[in-house]
Amino acid sequence: MKEKRWRVLWIDNQRTPVEQSNGQPEGSYREEQEYITPKPYVRFLEYEGYDVSLADTGAEGIALLKGEIYHAVLLNYDAVVQEGNLLALVRDVEAHIPIILLTREDGQEVLQQASLYNVGNIFMMSGDARVKAAARQLALSLDFLLEKQGVREAYTPQAYVQNFNRARISDAEIRGRDTDNDWQAWIDTYVRLVEWDLRLDTLHNVDGLKTIHETEKREANAAFGNYIQDSYKHWLVGKASPTLSVDVVYKYVIPEIQAGKQVLFIVMDCMRLDHWLKIEPLLYPLFDIKTDYYYSIIPTATRYARNAIFSGLFPLELADRYPDLYAEPDNTHTSINRYEKQLLRLQFERHGIPLKPPPHYFKIFDVRGEMQYLHWLSVADRISLSALVVDFLDMLTHTRYEVDLLRQLIPDEAAFRALVHAWFQHSRLYEIFRIAAERDITVILTSDHGSLRCQNPAKISSQAALTTGLRFKEGRNISCAPETGWIIKNPEVYRLPGESARMNYVLAKEDYYFVYDRQFNVYKEIFQGSFQHGGISLEEMILPCIVLEPR
Repeated sequence: MKEKRWRVLWIDNQRTPVEQSNGQPEGSYREEQEYITPKPYVRFLEYEGYDVSLADTGAEGIALLKGEIYHAVLLNYDAVVQEGNLLALVRDVEAHIPIILLTREDGQEVLQQASLYNVGNIFMMSGDARVKAAARQLALSLDFLLEKQGVREAYTPQAYVQNFNRARISDAEIRGRDTDNDWQAWIDTYVRLVEWDLRLDTLHNVDGLKTIHETEKREANAAFGNYIQDSYKHWLVGKASPTLSVDVVYKYVIPEIQAGKQVLFIVMDCMRLDHWLKIEPLLYPLFDIKTDYYYSIIPTATRYARNAIFSGLFPLELADRYPDLYAEPDNTHTSINRYEKQLLRLQFERHGIPLKPPPHYFKIFDVRGEMQYLHWLSVADRISLSALVVDFLDMLTHTRYEVDLLRQLIPDEAAFRALVHAWFQHSRLYEIFRIAAERDITVILTSDHGSLRCQNPAKISSQAALTTGLRFKEGRNISCAPETGWIIKNPEVYRLPGESARMNYVLAKEDYYFVYDRQFNVYKEIFQGSFQHGGISLEEMILPCIVLEPR
């Protein structure tokens, strides 16, 4: 017999009522030999190291559960049926104890009870010669429920090393080859890194592994920055280009409209891939989900990236073609994306696609905006296209370093992911998705750019005033260390305005953020660890674009 590991309570009923269809009086009982005895199972579990207490009735089981410490409950479904809602009584005593429901029948009622009371597993009992195999399966189910966290923490480091030894992309490898789909390799790398982020979030005793993972991400971002610096200008002339911000509406939104569907196009400002993966499980019951990826244009700032989505034009083309709609920062307007509705309409006109009824545009800044849009969507007749911009994540990103409470609430990326999940689950935006599913509206969800947690200050200087962003700046005669930023002195090559005014751009690489030499230490302390955007990183540039079809 193996060493004792866990205490298990088995609640059974020693006699099972006979169904009336057997022709016997109601309330009579089967003969003892027809009853599937738990004894062979108990003996096997004890051999496997479990300390099993067997209760013959629900009342006896509840009394034991109140008086002793157990690690799991095995509960005969017949006892649940005969003795009232025994599952509810167990949960009243132990809200989180793992439960395995033992039954000889399947059916919707069993599934309903198991779902309602968070049952860990449903196990089909066997009363024939297969009882030994069934007992082994029961022991395996218990092992999984009780030991999965420990096993995960023990074996995850080994799995991590094996995974990244197979799939890691180095800077030398990228520079040493000339293929047309390296951008897809970087998407695959980033998705893999983010999936490991989420897996490591669930572990508690692997600080060393988390440190290694952070190093992997920093090294990947260093190589990615060099790759973008080498490759981006080639994408702009159509050489093996990935989907970019300017392609999003044409590639994802227009085909759904041409198919005759109602479309809700949601741009969640500053949503990263890890944020999407945290809220995806909440939407899975409502939609069939297809996730694709695209690259944000540079700079990865709202002024450039989101205008590129709604206009379908690069910043230089937008400034040249629609100078009245190319919003420059000024003191009289709070938004530099105030013409998105007009830009979207013009993009559809260029593609020759009429929309009836006309497209609808709305931007949500606060709870009041959520309520207004929720009401509109609930009562609106058939829509052709409704474009919705949600600013919550961007506002949270920008205000985090300004508010002490938010810095405590979001000390790191794992906490940020958890907060995004909690916010979305209880938001009216979630209700907007529900209404869209009920009304058979296809939802296209994406982001204009991501954000990066900045850990390293970099000195920057200029002979003239620069813009205020920490991950990118515009101005003249900019200088910084080459390892910290990419200075663009010929912006027209990158379809950015500024050549005639001798404007330069500088984009931060890796996790750097720009601070002027004067008062360097003061601003370094203010912005250390803040989430910023505008530069070059996997988190800022590689973005999900999701098509959600109502089930």
